[in-house]
Amino acid sequence: MTATAMKKAMDTVDSENTMTWQKVCTRADLVAFSGVAAWLETPDGAAQVAIFYLPDQGNELFALDHHDPFSNANVIARGIVGDLKGAAVVASPIYKQHFRLEDGQCLEDEAIKLRTWKIEFKGEEVWIEG
Repeated sequence: MTATAMKKAMDTVDSENTMTWQKVCTRADLVAFSGVAAWLETPDGAAQVAIFYLPDQGNELFALDHHDPFSNANVIARGIVGDLKGAAVVASPIYKQHFRLEDGQCLEDEAIKLRTWKIEFKGEEVWIEG
């Protein structure tokens, strides 16, 4: 399942700088312990974001690049969520590199790190700062 926010229907809230909070989906669009993809407008242009929902895990929401730099494909949201060395990770579905959900760091290649975004629930809505 993939949840994608429609660009023309997207809600935004301005902040002090060029970053804005954007509503991308609702809690009902998320799949526990799995990922969904969303469209996000950023100051650098549009980005595809992988959103992961880990209920009852402290920090429940994570947002990082949907683009896998090893396969050059937008597939991270389809990866397998797990735990390595005490950290929540997603394994790329193509070549299986692991990325920490907290900071996007690749565990197999410390030179590679996915972008991450601030993400939170506002009621039943999911908002990302882009």
